[in-house]
Amino acid sequence: MKALGLDIGTTSISAVLYSQETGVQQAVTLDTGGFLPGESWERLQDPGAIREKAEALVRELLEQAPDVQAIGVTGQMHGILYLDRQGRPVSPLFTWQDGRGDLPFAPGVSWADRLSALTGYPLSTGYGLVTHFYNLRHGLVPETAARLCTIGDYIAMSLAGQSLPRMEPTNAASLGLLDPDSLAFDPAALERGEIPGTLLPPVSREAFLGIGALGKPVFQAIGDNQAAFLGAAGSRRDHLLVNVGTGSQICVYSPVYLTVPGLETRPFPDGGWLLVGASLCGGRSYALLEGFFRQTVEMVTGSSQSAYAAMDRALTRAGVLENCPVAQTTFQGTRQNPRLRGSFSGIGPDNFTPVHMIRSVMEGMARELYEMYRGYLDIGGQPPKAMIGSGNGLRKNAHLCRVFETVFGCPLTLSPCREEAACGAAIYAACHEAARS
Repeated sequence: MKALGLDIGTTSISAVLYSQETGVQQAVTLDTGGFLPGESWERLQDPGAIREKAEALVRELLEQAPDVQAIGVTGQMHGILYLDRQGRPVSPLFTWQDGRGDLPFAPGVSWADRLSALTGYPLSTGYGLVTHFYNLRHGLVPETAARLCTIGDYIAMSLAGQSLPRMEPTNAASLGLLDPDSLAFDPAALERGEIPGTLLPPVSREAFLGIGALGKPVFQAIGDNQAAFLGAAGSRRDHLLVNVGTGSQICVYSPVYLTVPGLETRPFPDGGWLLVGASLCGGRSYALLEGFFRQTVEMVTGSSQSAYAAMDRALTRAGVLENCPVAQTTFQGTRQNPRLRGSFSGIGPDNFTPVHMIRSVMEGMARELYEMYRGYLDIGGQPPKAMIGSGNGLRKNAHLCRVFETVFGCPLTLSPCREEAACGAAIYAACHEAARS
């Protein structure tokens, strides 16, 4: 069976043609478009423009592959938009990067802190219901709003010819306040937060959404994190996924619900759970160091040029490095403490060199994720049989791959598909269409 997978990312839209027999046959990526103007802490996008680009991309691929039998959708989680009763957007997309949840509710207390205290659920800025909580209190919910949903839900609903969204648990959990037992939004928590449930879509594991104007079965949108694991690992649930992009993540599957400090426990499509640890800075840590070197070169020579190739050459020439400084790469804080910042320690005359700093930042990136993962091992989690790497931070830096192998004590293999999330959405749709047929 052949399926089309669509991934609505923050900066790009990706689509793949996937065959259950041969894997990914074609992949296409285009820019999502920039952010809308707004306050310095706002990160807003135009959902109508995103829909137009996504649908045009789907039509283009269907013209090339009319034998596609199913369409799957995934996309950036946590963010929300508001729809009217006809399914039309009546707001911008408030993305997962939107910072209104970090604005002060009271001295030393953010809006995310306030909602967490009221509901008993750990929440961070960018979570859909934190954004909604702030919008409710500031009169920013449109009067004509009938539902809220993620951008993936909106695109899937539109492709399926539906006027109101239905939300799969993987997306619902990303908004916050989802009861892990019932896999429904917690009515008691909503009441404590004074959040009416009227705008929340129904949560369901029923995969099939409908057949829209394109004449192809369309399936519910699933969370991009879970889709990426599915696309990279497939049926290999005993593998650890490490992703290093702008941010970075570790993901490990568990058939039962586990609570691990420092990890989020997220529903997995069709059952089970995905334990996720996320670094806010991630691959940007390496980019920050490159920017420092580039600015230094410009200060000395008056010219600006990329330092990435020189950094790679320096690491290759240096070989094994010992006694590196210890870098804490929390330059943008953590979800638990957004005010935390990074640091370097253990610097002496023998290791205050550019190449030692490069190595220490890479080790810090890997160690930050490993410390999260170690909590899973500490409660008796099974060590992975292998580690799968994804994201350009690993694909473009073989030295970083080796550092991750050393820190985690596990071999790392890069995912064969660069568009893991889109591939995972296609796999999900193909499996459910096969079961439906």
